[in-house]
Amino acid sequence: MKKYIITGMTAAVILTGCAGPMNNTERGAVTGTVLGAGLGAIIGNQSGEAGKGALLGGAAGALLGGGIGNAKDKKSGNK
Repeated sequence: MKKYIITGMTAAVILTGCAGPMNNTERGAVTGTVLGAGLGAIIGNQSGEAGKGALLGGAAGALLGGGIGNAKDKKSGNK
C-alpha cells in the first residue's frame, strides 16, 4: 500500500515540479488527484485491490478538485 501512495505523490511532484504558476482549477485537480489516489489506495487495500482503488480515487479526486478550483476561478474572475 505504501508503494502506491509514494508512487502517486512522486508522480504528482514530477508532473507539477517544473510547471509555471497554476490557476485554481489546475491546482485543485492536482491536489484532488493526489488525495483521491491516496485514499483510494487505502480503501482499496481493504478489499484487496489497492491499485484499482487508487485509480478510481485519483480520477474522482481530479474531477472534484478541478470542479472546486474552477468555481473559485470563476468567482475571482480568472476564467
